[in-house]
Amino acid sequence: MNFVVLIPDGVGVRNFLFGKFLSELDADVRAHVFHAIPDDALGAIRSEFGPEVEWHPLLTYRQTETVLVLQYAVTYAQMYWANTMAMRRIRNAPVRGSWKNRALTHATKVLGRAGANPKRMRVLDAWHYLAVARLPEVELYKRELVRIKPSVLFCSHQRPSIVLPAVLAARSLGIPTATFIFSWDNITSKGRIAAPFDHYLVWSEHMRGELLRYYPDIPADNIHIVGTPQFEPYADPQMLWSRREFFERIGGDIHRPLICYSGGDRGTCPEDQEHVRVLMELIRSGQIKRNPQVIVRPVPVDNGERYRTVRAMFPEMIFAQPSWIHTVPGDWSRVFPTRQDIQFLANLTHHADVNVNLGSTMTLDFGLHDRPVVNIAFDVADPPIFGMPVWDYYYFFEHYRPVVELGAARFARSRNQLAEHVNAYLDDPSLDRAGRKNLASLQVGVPLGESNRRIIDTLRAISR
Repeated sequence: MNFVVLIPDGVGVRNFLFGKFLSELDADVRAHVFHAIPDDALGAIRSEFGPEVEWHPLLTYRQTETVLVLQYAVTYAQMYWANTMAMRRIRNAPVRGSWKNRALTHATKVLGRAGANPKRMRVLDAWHYLAVARLPEVELYKRELVRIKPSVLFCSHQRPSIVLPAVLAARSLGIPTATFIFSWDNITSKGRIAAPFDHYLVWSEHMRGELLRYYPDIPADNIHIVGTPQFEPYADPQMLWSRREFFERIGGDIHRPLICYSGGDRGTCPEDQEHVRVLMELIRSGQIKRNPQVIVRPVPVDNGERYRTVRAMFPEMIFAQPSWIHTVPGDWSRVFPTRQDIQFLANLTHHADVNVNLGSTMTLDFGLHDRPVVNIAFDVADPPIFGMPVWDYYYFFEHYRPVVELGAARFARSRNQLAEHVNAYLDDPSLDRAGRKNLASLQVGVPLGESNRRIIDTLRAISR
């Protein structure tokens, strides 16, 4: 039995290559991995697997102007029809770039608004897929798939457009296709799913309900709850160092509490470096008690340069740049993790006493370890960078409302509240434990450690 696995970005590498997914494939399964991994990183990854895995580069996807117009139009149609808070933010954002880019965006918004209902989106999708089906990449994938004869094609991420030619080639040959919804915000805060997959693998019943609501054409029986391999390392005790070893590795003091500040990317969290400065000032002034130490971990796509000034101001701060390979800095699709970084994050989320972030998935990562989280909900700049308070901008997004409503984190609406909430959690880490547990149950519908097996079993069932 042959499986084709599409890995279009670094997040897919983290979830499906550095996890146990490939190693847990049954003995009768041969995996053909189509990937976008740069050559200098591929060698180390390939060396971990035997002949049961065959490696193929994803083809460069050269989109014509017609294809781009249709792709953007149906994306805007989805955002106008679903009309979530996050989608309104995206579609109303100012358009920058050349006059040609501005004209293209305006035209596709107009077309998208006209096509903003399920019936018309089906028409736009059909036009889009027909235009792509004529591209040479589709024929090249057909030849490869005829040679491989896969039982199923599985994609690790539902959004990158680079996977569309391979999916269309598989469908034309009658090969069932499936994709994984890779993040908790993707259905409500991103554009349309990139390709017409037959089956969808989701984290939880909650995510299944979102998919049915925002994609009513998907048959309910074709949505499968499998959890997520993203958090599987947290269930692996072999990944963990002792607390003493962890503090030795980061150069910290095992006798002092540890606060982790988790950064976001520049576009979504432009004031991260200023919020870190506020946190460090609160500790130096004694407003945050117990003399804690701070470790700052930028988001992997951020090269960390914007923290240079605050690092110089507070040399006592520990800085942990993620060990990811940046082939195109700032582009999520072109940064790739290392296995060492996955282990480091598993230990950081386990050993830190409190996490601070601005509306990040890290709220889930730390919550799964029962570590309390404070979300930044105040602006440093005046007027606010986003034109409205960050509380109003981020914490009403549909995917983040359960965090607020379940009491899974505390929200610092000011500098003083940041100190107040951190002090409360340092004094009593059990505060809001029920909220963290309820959030984990809602978002991650499968016990940690079981996701890879469920995905494999689901793919086998689909292939039959």
